[in-house]
Amino acid sequence: MKRLLFIILFTLSWQANAQALIKKSNSGICHAPSSPYYERTKNFRPFDSIEACIQSGGRLPKSSSSSHSDKPRQSPDAITYSRNAFRHWSDFDNDCQNERHETLIRLSTAQVTLSADGCAVIKGRWNDPYTGKTFFSARGLHIDHLVPLKAAWVMGASAWSDSKREKFANDPINLFAVDGPTNMSKGAKTITQWLPPNEKFHCQYATRYLRVLIEYGFPQKYKNEARQVKDEVC
Repeated sequence: MKRLLFIILFTLSWQANAQALIKKSNSGICHAPSSPYYERTKNFRPFDSIEACIQSGGRLPKSSSSSHSDKPRQSPDAITYSRNAFRHWSDFDNDCQNERHETLIRLSTAQVTLSADGCAVIKGRWNDPYTGKTFFSARGLHIDHLVPLKAAWVMGASAWSDSKREKFANDPINLFAVDGPTNMSKGAKTITQWLPPNEKFHCQYATRYLRVLIEYGFPQKYKNEARQVKDEVC
């Protein structure tokens, strides 16, 4: 009887843990347990969080994405930040390669190997500017937003149109292919809070960061902060 009870409890516990997984479907969509397609998704790659799934090149279901209206948004104080407000990893040219994979192709210093359907990058050669390491597998790489999306939101992107936020989130000048753990350690930190471990890249990092702020018209105080860091490291 005790053995039977143990088996039942173990099975229930396993099922609960399995339900907590994020499922990335073969089409690259990240399904949380709340998704209406979660149970239907049988062929998938598991992740511990939505963030990890998205960082791997996945995307949220269309029903979870923000509206594409061009109306200005409210101030940062009025709306809590959501990563969904920035539609990222878009496929602007409809060639089945989203911006993550376009970036991997663009930044690889060797010919890349694609998946069987030609939509995903599997192998290549990437020089990570944040650590100075070289990577040959795309799996260990994150595509980092130089100016983090959350930081951009706080600095004024909450008032942008959806189309401007989408452009920002997919703009090559704001994207780097970098080591996953290093990118996670950066999180949403701004240039005054974080610089890459590779000191040789500090000047270029600060220069590019300032360029992004100028190009997207962020408030002057943030440009001044970035310029001060740039003057210190260059």
